[in-house]
Amino acid sequence: MDFPGGAVALTASSRTWYVDARRYRPGIDSAPPDLAFGAFSDTPPWIVDPDDLTWRRGLDGVRLRTRAGLGRLTTPPRVPPLRRGARVISSVGWALAVWYVRERGTEHSRAGISARLRRSFERLGSTYIKLGQIVSGGDGLFPEELVGEFKKLRDRVPAEPFSAVREIVETELGRPLDEVFSEFATEPLAAASIAQVHAATLVTGEPVVVKVQRPSVARRVHDDLRALAWLGPRMVGRIPVAALANPPALVELFAETIVEELDFRLEAENMLDVASALSKIGIRETIVPRPHPRLVTRRVLVMERLSGFGFDDAEGMHAAGIDTNKLLRSALISFLEGALVYGVFHGDLHGGNAFVMPDGRTALLDFGITGRLDERKRLAFLRLLVLGSAGDVRGQLAALRDLGAFPPDTDLDAVVHDLGLDQPVKDPTLMSADELVGELRELTKKLLEYGARAPKELMLFVKNMMFLDGATATLAPDLDILGEIAHVYLYFQAQYGDQIAQDLGLEATPDLDLVSVKASMGVGEDWGDSLTYAEVRQRRELIRKRMQNRRR
Repeated sequence: MDFPGGAVALTASSRTWYVDARRYRPGIDSAPPDLAFGAFSDTPPWIVDPDDLTWRRGLDGVRLRTRAGLGRLTTPPRVPPLRRGARVISSVGWALAVWYVRERGTEHSRAGISARLRRSFERLGSTYIKLGQIVSGGDGLFPEELVGEFKKLRDRVPAEPFSAVREIVETELGRPLDEVFSEFATEPLAAASIAQVHAATLVTGEPVVVKVQRPSVARRVHDDLRALAWLGPRMVGRIPVAALANPPALVELFAETIVEELDFRLEAENMLDVASALSKIGIRETIVPRPHPRLVTRRVLVMERLSGFGFDDAEGMHAAGIDTNKLLRSALISFLEGALVYGVFHGDLHGGNAFVMPDGRTALLDFGITGRLDERKRLAFLRLLVLGSAGDVRGQLAALRDLGAFPPDTDLDAVVHDLGLDQPVKDPTLMSADELVGELRELTKKLLEYGARAPKELMLFVKNMMFLDGATATLAPDLDILGEIAHVYLYFQAQYGDQIAQDLGLEATPDLDLVSVKASMGVGEDWGDSLTYAEVRQRRELIRKRMQNRRR
């Protein structure tokens, strides 16, 4: 039976249950009205009306209470927590002990501790697999041995039996499965550490994706966070992979993200916030699936089903006539604009959380981890990128200090001098392996002396940039990086020049300094005005082989 506004009702027992509030009628309705609110697809299964989403009621309070509880979970207890904590500490402790006795100080030290930690995390289950997956996206932020090992955790999460999935869905929605879905795949499309995703079709005919939380995961996560809070500070300075990775801050970041991930209503709101920011920017090349107006609860999230090419399927995209250079440029600009202008961005970009639709637009998935910057941090990121591109080294350090990378009382002029940031850049490809190791050791030593640490927001930001960097290697190896940086900088100057200058207290946005940009990429000012990703990769490979030969 049809109801006003296109709602569809089903009668079960003596109650009437509304499946949808507003349905879109292709060919009858004009352009989807919710495109004025968010960056969504052009063929909606339903219309998103932010004021008519029942699951949003009281969410501000839920988010505040969730964050308020983080202090209790991340404050290191005086003694290790019992039961689950004992198992965690014994597993990680055993891995560290074996490494210390057998491999510490040898050429296999980093590889050894990375492999042992990965195997320990596998044994400990979903919470630690999730932590490992976050680390696995940190190319360039964490040691390559650790990242390489933890990437093995991405596809090693066994699925829950369908009987458990059915029970959770029916409990959360308050209905038998077949009263909500005409089809529901028993095998998941993907199984992750916190939840798994199933393809389904609503009884009203719309194809959807259903994200279902694993049973008992919330209780285990809270127990595990207490154990990690005790363990994190004890890893600082004791193992080589933890020098600047800042384990306590990583635990805080992990706690913030995973605790909010346990409530899918918060994830659905993250979807709306990112979609809204993209719409305000005017970016239509990146879209977000619509969450269902009614079928979102703490442990179940029903959303629009989209499909396309894997982000690494360059061959398929080229065959479909998709311009991958343009694709990457749009992805970079949308990511930067969301963060720098609106203070919100997808916080966990990787190949499994993004795909490219046949029309060339990128669809983002999985918004459990979403970066949110308050005004102070947004301005710090803005200064970091704008002043860095203009060659203002001290301004960059000030921005990093404001983000928490250095203590508030750090003498920035001393940092510039001690780190040699006021000296001509050294080309790493012209240095011997011993010189490279010496430089890195000296740099790390000095940074630690100044109390440097990796702020959690910066971790998410850099991790996303590293994903886009890796995607360039696959999709556009001949892309002129210097040219793209200039293009993006000029775009921001044209779109937001006055606003950026006002935000940063400048008379005008500074001009791009290509010499400084080259220096940040390890090439001297005598390098030409073009630098392709293929050339960057060749330089990295040369350095990697040189270091590998030294270890041998």
